[in-house]
Amino acid sequence: MSTTSIQKTPLLDVRDLTVTYAGGAQAVRGVNLSVDAGQKLGIAGESGCGKSTLALALLRLLPAGTKVSGEILLNGEDVLTMKWGQVRAVRWAGASIVFQGAMHSLNAVHRIGDQIAEPILLHRKATQAAAAKRAGELLEQVGLPAARASAYPHELSGGQRQRVMIAMALACDPGLIIADEPTTALDVMIQAQILRLIEQLVSEQDLGLIMISHDLAVLSDTCDRLAVMYAGRVVEEGPASEVYENAHHPYGRALSGAFPRIGDPASRFAPRGLPGDPPDPSALPGGCTFHPRCPVALESCTTEDQELRAAGPERRAACVLVEPGAVAVPALPGAEEARSTP
Repeated sequence: MSTTSIQKTPLLDVRDLTVTYAGGAQAVRGVNLSVDAGQKLGIAGESGCGKSTLALALLRLLPAGTKVSGEILLNGEDVLTMKWGQVRAVRWAGASIVFQGAMHSLNAVHRIGDQIAEPILLHRKATQAAAAKRAGELLEQVGLPAARASAYPHELSGGQRQRVMIAMALACDPGLIIADEPTTALDVMIQAQILRLIEQLVSEQDLGLIMISHDLAVLSDTCDRLAVMYAGRVVEEGPASEVYENAHHPYGRALSGAFPRIGDPASRFAPRGLPGDPPDPSALPGGCTFHPRCPVALESCTTEDQELRAAGPERRAACVLVEPGAVAVPALPGAEEARSTP
């Protein structure tokens, strides 16, 4: 007897997403990605590569006048074609976002319990008493005493405020959490606590997670898969640990090599990044947008852009040096010499 496999619909399925700001700056260009329930996807790249724009686009939080095309399928429904009432319902209940910089994301003149209760009152039609009780439960869930609900943001440390932001994101039981640089401005020990908390909550509640960061080491330790963005496009994607340890795209390799690694003394002498900055989204270079900074660029890279192509099991990279099915690309010039320096 034959059996028919059932295709599982992703929790989030982004197809050919393009975002163009008023004035012509194309911040996101043809991005495709998906997230399943219980899956953790990391998105990495320098400032200006389109990571935060992508996050805001997923919940239609971009400024008026911004042009967005493609599809953002959340539980099979396209967020971009929803009416305003549907979008409001999706925010918080379908997907929620932990904004970058908890220091400035909370309202300074309202108690944190009231701020956590607000989405519950709006989206769950709960009574004030029920919303307040739920706010206390959420604070305890993120490791804060329920009594802290009466505190104002200035009475909390940076790490505590970030925990409050996570509690708010969980208020209406969303299926997807988007965390945009959730450990910005926190010290190393608090960063580790916040990351472990996010991992624990995602695992316990079978949530989908998109975590945005410039730090590949953090993402490789926290996420299942990793997408590297440059100039608004995904240039590499694959299992997080594999992309971090052996990036195929020259940009991904330079990004992962920019951080010294504990237990690897040679990494102290590794190149500290690339010269230059990501290109202006309103004046992108022709061909591969990375070619002006790429240490292994070919002449064809100045005129021909590259699409993502197979680069090993469950891996893709957008580089002319990556042949279909390849498992490695040439080392960046100078990398081996730097690592061998005594």
